[in-house]
Amino acid sequence: MSKAAGHMDTHDAPDIKKGMGLFERYLTVWVAIAIVIGIALGQFAPAIPETLSRFEYAQVSIPVAILIWAMIFPMMLQIDFDSILGVRRQPKGLIITTSVNWLIKPFSMFAIAWFFLMVVFEPLIPQELAREYLAGAILLGAAPCTAMVFVWSYLTRGDAAYTLVQVALNDLIMLFAFAPIVVLLLGISNISVPWDTVILSVVLYIVIPLGAGYMTRKAVIRRQGLDWFNNVFMKRLAPVTPIGLIITLVLLFAFQGDVIIQNPLHILLIAIPLIIQTFLIFFIAYGWAKAWRVPHNVAAPGAMIGASNFFELAVAVAIALFGLQSGAALATVVGVLVEVPLMLALVRIANKTRHHFPAAQAN
Repeated sequence: MSKAAGHMDTHDAPDIKKGMGLFERYLTVWVAIAIVIGIALGQFAPAIPETLSRFEYAQVSIPVAILIWAMIFPMMLQIDFDSILGVRRQPKGLIITTSVNWLIKPFSMFAIAWFFLMVVFEPLIPQELAREYLAGAILLGAAPCTAMVFVWSYLTRGDAAYTLVQVALNDLIMLFAFAPIVVLLLGISNISVPWDTVILSVVLYIVIPLGAGYMTRKAVIRRQGLDWFNNVFMKRLAPVTPIGLIITLVLLFAFQGDVIIQNPLHILLIAIPLIIQTFLIFFIAYGWAKAWRVPHNVAAPGAMIGASNFFELAVAVAIALFGLQSGAALATVVGVLVEVPLMLALVRIANKTRHHFPAAQAN
């Protein structure tokens, strides 16, 4: 590709306002507002979170489970497992994204978070709390992005059909790999969690929503057609995920208020290893794709899947395993807080370096 083409691509990049809705564009702002409201609720109306916390079954908070389902289910509707038949097209892109997401990312997240939280910040964070923060980081590292990656793919002019294949394949792997990786890394960190609780979390927050989403998608498309599904059904469901996420965060911070008031610096300290991990994983996948001469419209979205996280799942499992008041839950929310600014920075890098990659291949 010529330099002129590369120059044109940079200036003709997709419009962020068109690619991202109001909620996605200002996700960091909404999270900050949820923190303030949640802390205020916990401090001035503690009866509300205390009452909601009583509705539990098998140590699972029923209100939180409903909210998390509201977050995750609309995302799972986007996954078309029939697209995996396209696995033979551009196999290099799939090798890169699956290798980085499952053989590198969880372990690099563990190593970086352990080094900073348990060693570098040891004078600043009590050891037990640091271990909880590490657990949250591990959960983020074991959950590659599912929904927001479609936004990042659009903003880097990614191949939308191929991005769908990448996401669907990663979600299938997540069904089987998430629990073993999480249990292994938590065990290495001297954090014991019962297998049955982890498996229950996987069933509740991956298997059931994924299965229900797939069956609902097929049924709606069969009755109304793909165009109606995409332009009517999904648009009607669009507000459900942000509403579920914000209410969940308000509840979480209602329980976390005392910790944050006493240790406001901890949010910054948790963010540091998460930021380093995000850039590291992006450049590993992106650099690998460049070395293998993968077209940019496959390379950029593939790198974005690993760099970003399925933070809704990480939040859900952190709450299920450790509780709303845990440091693990707080760490996963810091992942939500830094997600959009970091990913928009990577989108900018990807768009500016497009001319270093081969042109897209004709289908």
